[in-house]
Amino acid sequence: MNIKLLVAATMITAFSAPAFAADSYYVVQDSTTKKCTVVKEKPTTTTSVVVGPTGKVYTTEADADAAMKTITVCHSK
Repeated sequence: MNIKLLVAATMITAFSAPAFAADSYYVVQDSTTKKCTVVKEKPTTTTSVVVGPTGKVYTTEADADAAMKTITVCHSK
């Protein structure tokens, strides 16, 4: 019985691991230049701020690029 449990746990881990490694993209704005860009990692500096919907993480770069075009602060002068 323990072997079945071990095999089941191993299979669950093997199939769920790729979900945790999914890419994440953020739309960020540089505080000094006010220019928006798409980055793969959430910024940890105070000079870059995530913009757009609160806590929004995009799964593809294309989705983040499309969203950047609709975010108001990325187009204001």
